[in-house]
Amino acid sequence: MKDTLTHKEAFMAMKSFLEKFYEETNSEDVGVILGELSSDIWQDGSTGDPACWDEWIKCIEKVTSK
Repeated sequence: MKDTLTHKEAFMAMKSFLEKFYEETNSEDVGVILGELSSDIWQDGSTGDPACWDEWIKCIEKVTSK
């Protein structure tokens, strides 16, 4: 396992974590979030939901700027 992830890998890991949590809990709130994240990252690096991706990048910047 490598120590760092690309933005895309981190996004997919977060989505996978939420999917597993949803499978175990059937949380409606998590289901709504997953619905918003349902657009995966496409081959060209763009997403089906650019606003979601922009928020993801802002979260990364917030965490890594500390």
